[in-house]
Amino acid sequence: MKHLLQSMKIEVNKMTYLKDPESSDLGKRIIEHSILMLHDMGFDAFTFKKLGEMIGSNESSIYRYFENKHKLLLYLTSWYWGWQEYQFVFATNSIADPTEKLEKAIEIITQPVVLDASYSHINEVLLNDIIINEYSKSYLTKEVDTENKEGYFEIYKRMVLRISEMIENLKPNYMYPSSLASTLLEGSLHQYFLTQHFPSLTDCNNKVTPTEYFKHLVFNSIKEI
Repeated sequence: MKHLLQSMKIEVNKMTYLKDPESSDLGKRIIEHSILMLHDMGFDAFTFKKLGEMIGSNESSIYRYFENKHKLLLYLTSWYWGWQEYQFVFATNSIADPTEKLEKAIEIITQPVVLDASYSHINEVLLNDIIINEYSKSYLTKEVDTENKEGYFEIYKRMVLRISEMIENLKPNYMYPSSLASTLLEGSLHQYFLTQHFPSLTDCNNKVTPTEYFKHLVFNSIKEI
């Protein structure tokens, strides 16, 4: 899988950027250091002026790639879900048994992220932490309906659809496959957020992983159908 991923470009909605950051060294530096800075200071404190100072470039040069920091966040979150989708598809595509397939899907979605050497300018571990803490800021906006129509969240929605179809294949009579699938995808982020910031509000910890919890949740939800 690693060799295949090395030759693949993660496709991101072109409306998130003005110039493809993957097309130049400066663009890749913008992505690399924006991940480092967003992880360190958070989305609210992050600015293009600070990013320009970090990479030794004019603020205006960053605006040639991204209209604003919201579009940059949309780009990063879209890239992350595209990368996750590749992991998901390669890990589950050859599994015929629907129970094993769904189990593997839950593992891929809920397991801790490890660094992927295929993309040297992107730290997937730090990006995952940004997604856990900042992803909701990409869609909790007044523009969410317009951006949804323009396809900004297409990869995330496609991930939910893939999981929903797996649930339907296993339990065709289950009435809530999309709701359960979206609960799994969003809930995984939320459980990691709770373990980081509100550990008293979750049973996930050093002994109980989010993977264990969501396997229990999903399979117990559909077992009586």
